[in-house]
Amino acid sequence: MNQPSSQPATPDLLYGDVEDDLRSAVRGLLADRCPPTAVLARIESGTPYDLDLWRTLAAEIGIAGLLVPEELGGQGASAREAAVVLEELGGAVAPVPFLGSAVLATSALLAAPAAAGPLLKRLASGEATAALAVPLPTAPGAAFPGSVRVAADGTLSGRITGVADASAADVLVVPAVGPDGPGLYEIAADAAGVSIDVPVSLDLTRPIADLTLDAVAARLLVGPDSAADALRAALLAGAGLLASEQLGIAQWCLDETVRYLGERHQFGRPVGSFQSLKHRLADLWLEVVSARAAARNAADALASGSPDAAVAVAVAQAHCATTAVHAAEECVQLHGGIGMTWEHPAHLYLKRAKADEIALGTPGRHRAALAELVGLPA
Repeated sequence: MNQPSSQPATPDLLYGDVEDDLRSAVRGLLADRCPPTAVLARIESGTPYDLDLWRTLAAEIGIAGLLVPEELGGQGASAREAAVVLEELGGAVAPVPFLGSAVLATSALLAAPAAAGPLLKRLASGEATAALAVPLPTAPGAAFPGSVRVAADGTLSGRITGVADASAADVLVVPAVGPDGPGLYEIAADAAGVSIDVPVSLDLTRPIADLTLDAVAARLLVGPDSAADALRAALLAGAGLLASEQLGIAQWCLDETVRYLGERHQFGRPVGSFQSLKHRLADLWLEVVSARAAARNAADALASGSPDAAVAVAVAQAHCATTAVHAAEECVQLHGGIGMTWEHPAHLYLKRAKADEIALGTPGRHRAALAELVGLPA
């Protein structure tokens, strides 16, 4: 009698028809509503986030509720679809709070759908946005943060720095420690006692914020039994899907550089015809292809609940973060003088790539985690 195979399922790195259709819809809307000129103009204004675009993406395409089950008003999709959206948002450096609200905060809330159900419905519809109140560099597997404490009356006090998408959030999902242990709490971003300071960020398309809480009224969403696991799952999902955003950045930089070098002429021939530049672009193309495989593997592992999801995420982040930075650097350098100007969008991609490189764990942090996961401690 044949014995069942103990080998894990082969990862599916290809895009399905549904994912292709989703990509086409998101790309078309971004091309119409979020060209580079619009992003450049917005970062010069006092409203870096394009919340009108966010509401349109949420209402017309449903991206805000991709990870939310249908019974809670969402799309009931998986990390694979969310990864496709992040590829397109990364390729447009779109100033929308998808990572903070639809990925990090939503993934944390899914650990307690009974208590968080009403909030998840609001997030899925785009009626509200949320931010997970942890510093953006926090890596999966980090210790539960203890900078916010729960008082005897249930109010929260403390300070959290470097929170992504907090300045655009209606609701803050705050990890806090009380007498009974850790928990995840819901507070209104405009509640009494909440102070949000927005320093000048390197990445102007995704500002970070410093939060100060002073006896803020809160509602417990995830209790001590599962708060740490919920936060860990959210950070793992965020890191795994961030790899797809980094892939989108790298792909745009490669495509734009190839296009420019094919049009720019010097010594009577296209600049891209010089062999040294061909070699640089070929090397970059190989890096991007490898990054796509790593990012797709991470998304598929998260979507399927693979026991090797942590390994896949660590591999994806270790590779995709450095690839995005290298692609953006090549984009700036190979555009020559124009690539150094504020008017050209190349600097937006370089800044997003550099900010993403330290978001949710640096490549070195993920390599160290990978060594432990596969039993090769350094």
